[in-house]
Amino acid sequence: MKKSFITIIMISAFSFASSGQPSNEIIHHKKQEKMETNKNTNKINFEFKALPYAYDALEPYIDKMTMEIHYSRHHKAYFDNFIKAISGTPIENLTLNEIFAGISNYPAAVRNNGGGYYNHELFWDNMAPNGVKMSENFEKKLVAQFGSLEKLKEEFANAGMTRFGSGWAWLNVDGKGNLFISSTPNQDNPLMDIAEKKGTPLLAMDVWEHAYYLKYQNKRADYINAFWNVINWKVVEERYEKSINNK
Repeated sequence: MKKSFITIIMISAFSFASSGQPSNEIIHHKKQEKMETNKNTNKINFEFKALPYAYDALEPYIDKMTMEIHYSRHHKAYFDNFIKAISGTPIENLTLNEIFAGISNYPAAVRNNGGGYYNHELFWDNMAPNGVKMSENFEKKLVAQFGSLEKLKEEFANAGMTRFGSGWAWLNVDGKGNLFISSTPNQDNPLMDIAEKKGTPLLAMDVWEHAYYLKYQNKRADYINAFWNVINWKVVEERYEKSINNK
């Protein structure tokens, strides 16, 4: 046993010394170990999902450092604090949709952190390197609802620009299948019972300063224009179809 332990130490030391730094495998293990802290093990298994692309994959539109800080610190903090807020309470056995449907009855920590957790999950997933084009069928639906893609873009950008302070801009579908654009403050979303207009989010755009300030400083309009280059319309359309079919 002692000999085996010494052998392991020698092999590890040699691996480190030969490269001058820890191996990628060790770094990856440590990163995963950090990102999996506070994992929820209750009836509803909320999880902190991995990004669907690398931190630098959305450049030049969204820079690597912003993505890394936004995902690994801001989003992770919302997730950890959400799990902390619901652990040991009846809320931990509810789905996010159920929680949001009665969010006015729950503490601010649940509303703020639950929203931050969910909103960012949508945000990461509805972006992709260089974007993914929409189908002709979905384009027709958008044009029928908004008049043209330019009018959709203008209304969506306006929702983001006119959101005072921090918040989100959304493309949603309501219970009747109608598409509409809205904006919510802080980490609220259209699924919450306190939303001005309720619906199912299809496209999420984060307009908190931490989403763009390192690259765009106070030029929110430049960030919003850049956002159109990374939208994954395939995911947006899949959310639409899922919502329509589940009515």
